[in-house]
Amino acid sequence: MPQIGWFEILIIVSIAIIVVGPKDIPFVLKKIGSWIGSIKKYVQNVQNEVSSLDEEIINNKDNKKEDIEKTKEGITNEK
Repeated sequence: MPQIGWFEILIIVSIAIIVVGPKDIPFVLKKIGSWIGSIKKYVQNVQNEVSSLDEEIINNKDNKKEDIEKTKEGITNEK
């Protein structure tokens, strides 16, 4: 994974000031911050849903095992 050093950050900030302008930099940074916050919330929601599905699958698997064991016991007791 590439690493970004201070010199690269300085170049990016310089280009941003030239392209956007010094007056609009705070507005642009605020907008970027809100986008990052929205992306983080979305990723967190996806992670939570995947975790809940994983737990549900594990619970269903355990329940199926219990049902199979009860069925085996019932068949054994009938003989």
